[in-house]
Amino acid sequence: MSTVIEQPVEARLVAAAPRMPSIPATLHYDRRDPFAVRMTFPAPATLEGVEVCWTFSRELLVAGLDGPEGQGDVRVRPYGFDRTVLEFHAPEGTAVVHIRSSEVRRFLQSTSDLVPLGLEHLQLDLDHDLAELMRDAC
Repeated sequence: MSTVIEQPVEARLVAAAPRMPSIPATLHYDRRDPFAVRMTFPAPATLEGVEVCWTFSRELLVAGLDGPEGQGDVRVRPYGFDRTVLEFHAPEGTAVVHIRSSEVRRFLQSTSDLVPLGLEHLQLDLDHDLAELMRDAC
């Protein structure tokens, strides 16, 4: 069984203009980092012209399907019947994207099949991680 899940999604960038262009994005989950989800936007879809990757908790994404969640750089909330809004806050500005909630739910179901919610800690090898930290400290 694979330890990584990648799911392309269609994100709609909310801009000042009434037009909402679609941009490709990828949701990413790795069992080796069981609490985290990444969302990656390819270089052509970003202002800087480089790939941009945001990392946030899987729990935030789950909770954001049902109500507004997040107080930091990433915020998630439902919008209408089948849209989820993700806000990405950075010093350069804020990006707001809409994604189909059904795509988010499908992604989260796949991650839960790989690592059930609440059992993420079982994927961690704390002894190995501590040994790596100690090795690097010497």
